[in-house]
Amino acid sequence: MRFSRSAIVAVTAVAVSLALKLQAQAAPLLEAKPEEVGVSAQRLERITHAMQQIVDKGELAGMVVMLARKGKLVYQRSFGMQDKDKQVPMALDSIFRIYSMTKPVVTVAAMVLVEEGKLSLDEPISKYLPEFKDMKVGIEGYDPTTGAQSFYTVPAKRQITVQDLLRHTSGFTYGPNARTQVQKLYAQAGLFSQKWTLDSFCKELAKLPLQYEPGTVWEYGHSTDVLGHVVEVASGQPLDKFVAERILRPLKMNDTAFEVPADKQGRLAQPQVDPQTGKVAELIDVTQPATFFAGGHGLVSTAGDYLRFAQMLANGGELDGVRILGPRTIAFMASDHVLSAGISRGPN
Repeated sequence: MRFSRSAIVAVTAVAVSLALKLQAQAAPLLEAKPEEVGVSAQRLERITHAMQQIVDKGELAGMVVMLARKGKLVYQRSFGMQDKDKQVPMALDSIFRIYSMTKPVVTVAAMVLVEEGKLSLDEPISKYLPEFKDMKVGIEGYDPTTGAQSFYTVPAKRQITVQDLLRHTSGFTYGPNARTQVQKLYAQAGLFSQKWTLDSFCKELAKLPLQYEPGTVWEYGHSTDVLGHVVEVASGQPLDKFVAERILRPLKMNDTAFEVPADKQGRLAQPQVDPQTGKVAELIDVTQPATFFAGGHGLVSTAGDYLRFAQMLANGGELDGVRILGPRTIAFMASDHVLSAGISRGPN
């Protein structure tokens, strides 16, 4: 039997298409039966039951759960809806805005530069971002007799270091749900928006006082956003490019980025109406080209991609023959840098 050239081309195109589809659907890690790695398959079903209950009660629209042990994938399930309004079921490769799970990725990016000698933990960040050289600290006072409140600033006793950014002891805070005067200033400046570039964001942040003296209090805040700009300056690359070249592509995290391209937007998970408020949360619009590569909250990813990132860390910095960081660096990152240094925790 003879085939025409057009028929051969058509068959080849179908074969390539199927191969690409199978590759896209491949498990993020090698799979194993639960018992092969010391996990009870029967007890894993407790996860299935518990997660399904959360969806059935309407607490979450949907979710993806993956579990690995000893480097092998033993459980992966999707629950509920990716888009409840459009009745799109959740899939294993649904894409999520991962918000603060961006922080570990950008932290790894910084530590790559530390290993290369392009960044040092004890350096003041003003070496890279001069606008942070002469920071002020906000001081709030209260007269219990008159009830009068006062607010003033004083020069910071020392500069913010790279390590301060990494361990959230920079003195930066967050503005939403403002309780303090400094947080109110953050909110007024609109820091928690996507209108910025990293450069313009840092210049605006540097105009505002710190919540605490650097190195004295652990406070969850904009530290990793600033760290992202330090990575840019130290590496000579935009943050999105550096993260993609040094972490995402080597780890085959193909669906992780600061935006979702048009051909993947059908996989983007969307929020449901909050049963308590009756409103839908306003989330970052990741369908448009990104200009603000927020190191603290900007990435999108899939459960499978992030599992690969987490497994790299669990392996001591390596996955599938690709090394991102050395094992001593990973061990150092996982050690205590707060309590052992006598640093207290803020109210947030």
